[in-house]
Amino acid sequence: MTLLANHPDTPFAAKLLQRRQLSEDTALFTLAPEAAALPSLSRFIPGQFVQLSVPGAGEIPISPADLAHEDGTVDLCVRRVGHVTDALHQALEGSTLGLRGPFGAGFPLAEMEGHPVLLLAGGLGIAPLRSLLLHLLRNGERFGEITLMYGAKKPQLMLFREELAELAARGGLRLYLTVDFAPEEPWGGFSCAVGLLPDLLKGFSFDAANSYAAICGPPALYRCLGADLERAGVAPQRILLSLERRMRCGIGRCCHCALGQKLCCVDGPVFRLSELKEIPEAL
Repeated sequence: MTLLANHPDTPFAAKLLQRRQLSEDTALFTLAPEAAALPSLSRFIPGQFVQLSVPGAGEIPISPADLAHEDGTVDLCVRRVGHVTDALHQALEGSTLGLRGPFGAGFPLAEMEGHPVLLLAGGLGIAPLRSLLLHLLRNGERFGEITLMYGAKKPQLMLFREELAELAARGGLRLYLTVDFAPEEPWGGFSCAVGLLPDLLKGFSFDAANSYAAICGPPALYRCLGADLERAGVAPQRILLSLERRMRCGIGRCCHCALGQKLCCVDGPVFRLSELKEIPEAL
């Protein structure tokens, strides 16, 4: 599949090694890209995205759920919601897929060093933030206190819940979970609140003046969480929003991800709230 190894339009071959089901419609796919892809993938910054192609079905933008592993494999968390994702979920282990990227602007990691970081994830928004969370924890000595607030509709839809509980148990992570509706039966020993994600911020004590906040989730969350964080004292230039749901072509050609004069796939998908407040209807 590699014709022009350094051209952004040309995907690298990537073998599907494993699919791990996380919920009834979402799975974690582990891919092994060909060796020629590794130099570009090694430059991935949390918050950026790649383009994943399924032969015969099409291509979709996906935010990796972690940095590339030492063996070069890549983890992609994908929900089954359309034609391409349906074909991906039906693909057999050992199948050859296409992968190109990374694209876009990620989180400003160097700027965030030395500061507390608050991550707020709603639903599938935990997938793009997982790469940031794991980077922060692996380099904990370079960052301040790390907090994750994660909300889902119900416990069965909460992704990576065992992993998150284990990370919190190791120390270095304050973890707060919430679900929209109370579980009808005991939920595997995990404790979580009942309510919407913004409810977790009410009365939450943290060093807002020095903190960075990263948000990813359903579009309705961005406006209310951004306003809540500002009221708590977080500067709007330190409130980082991942608009990865707007991605399309990845290289600024189709303009379907336009935000005013900006393109999410080129100027984002990570934006500062201070930027977006200047663009009508951006949120």
